[in-house]
Amino acid sequence: MLDGERRAVVENLPDLAALTPGRTGNLSARDGDRFAITPTGVPYADVTAEDVPVLTLDGEQVAGRPAPSSETPMHGGIYRAMDVGAVAHTHSPWATTLSVLGESLPPVHYMLALAGGEVPVADYATYGTEELAANAVAALTEADASACLLAHHGVVATGASLADAVETALAVESVARLYCQARTLGDPEPLPEDEIEAVADKFDEYGQ
Repeated sequence: MLDGERRAVVENLPDLAALTPGRTGNLSARDGDRFAITPTGVPYADVTAEDVPVLTLDGEQVAGRPAPSSETPMHGGIYRAMDVGAVAHTHSPWATTLSVLGESLPPVHYMLALAGGEVPVADYATYGTEELAANAVAALTEADASACLLAHHGVVATGASLADAVETALAVESVARLYCQARTLGDPEPLPEDEIEAVADKFDEYGQ
């Protein structure tokens, strides 16, 4: 029952812990019409693969004893609307700073090619609600982005795998920090769209 996806959730929890305070983030990985997601309220260090709940895309829990993340509606909504294999949600401080300001993150560094360029802001809604899920899906799909900020809340990043989604969340946080720092000294200039597209193509060929 999604054993590989459940293990992937546990294996990526240390990176999630480094990005988000306390137990405020969550991860999920999809296989077909089911997905594995972090359990709610369980300290990251205590989560085992057997603990990781498995749900259908409609939200029915089919494996794992703990209750799933409170943000299950958002993960499920993204999977129903987008062809992605994983979702990472964090409250990383620099990106969340921009979300509190209601400001998108412009592509001032080429690493935002991982997110599709400029990172938009989804409208605010209470956490764990279908309204927040709909707002996140709208922001991601309208901008054709793989990450978005959630107003007054945090970050959502998607990817083909959990490693990809977490890497994108890390890139968003890193560039958000650079952008906030650069704004104290001047007016950062975004990279042009064609450069972001060129870098995205290079990323597709990067590595061994």
